[in-house]
Amino acid sequence: MTLSAIIIDDEQLARAELRYLLDEAGGVAVVAEGANGIEAVALIEQHHPDMVFLDVQMPGLDGFAVIKRLLIDRNGAAPGMPTGPLPQIVFATAYDQYAVRAFEVNAVDYLLKPFDRSRVDQALARVRGRITGATHGPVPDSPIETQLEALLKLLNRPPDAARATQPAKAPAKLIVQAQNRLLLVDQAEICYAAIDEGVIRVVTPGFEGHSKCRTLEELLELLDPALFWRAHRGFVVNIDHIREVVPWFKSSYQLRMDDKRQTEIPVSRNQTKRLRELFNL
Repeated sequence: MTLSAIIIDDEQLARAELRYLLDEAGGVAVVAEGANGIEAVALIEQHHPDMVFLDVQMPGLDGFAVIKRLLIDRNGAAPGMPTGPLPQIVFATAYDQYAVRAFEVNAVDYLLKPFDRSRVDQALARVRGRITGATHGPVPDSPIETQLEALLKLLNRPPDAARATQPAKAPAKLIVQAQNRLLLVDQAEICYAAIDEGVIRVVTPGFEGHSKCRTLEELLELLDPALFWRAHRGFVVNIDHIREVVPWFKSSYQLRMDDKRQTEIPVSRNQTKRLRELFNL
């Protein structure tokens, strides 16, 4: 039985790696590839594949938003849209913070980058098991729509009382992509982050890389608020890496950071008061 598959990932190298592993596994025909969530919806409706390898974090619609869009179309919210069954969904991403949420509702499977051949083989076995109605270990034989609807409810549910009274703890390390490597970086080592044309650049004293976060707001949710401050709409700085506060024209300031380039970062006017509070200016 040959499975038809679509690969959706905003990184071309990740798509190529997964396609290679699927070719090696055999019994899978990759019918299309896409680089974002909008393409994902269109390709799924066009090809009706057996399975989709779906990245979680992508420009436009993320992986969960893709699922939500497909479910809405099939629940009659958009008249005239396709009403066929959903394909089997396998989440694929470099970030493991979504894994618990995915497995909590027994999503078809979840692959972490860089991909491991044995895990890809396991994912294919789980998909074949669902399609044929067989069970493999703990995988339930309920319809994929039921599984994904449960996942969406989990993602959209309000925090319980215990979570509401305790702020979420920021992770000690972040993943930063430098060329083809995914590096775990201590937050304390990050000098600043800057966004330019939708790409977030992360700078440390030793190297520069990119975050997979799509916005600085999303990045700030992962950072320690005691260390990081959004000094400007385009910059988040680590206050421990500010080397000098430079007076600028019309009572404004710039921050000279301690990275190799001694980058100067502007302080927006509405953040000047916060700067004075931080350093008793």
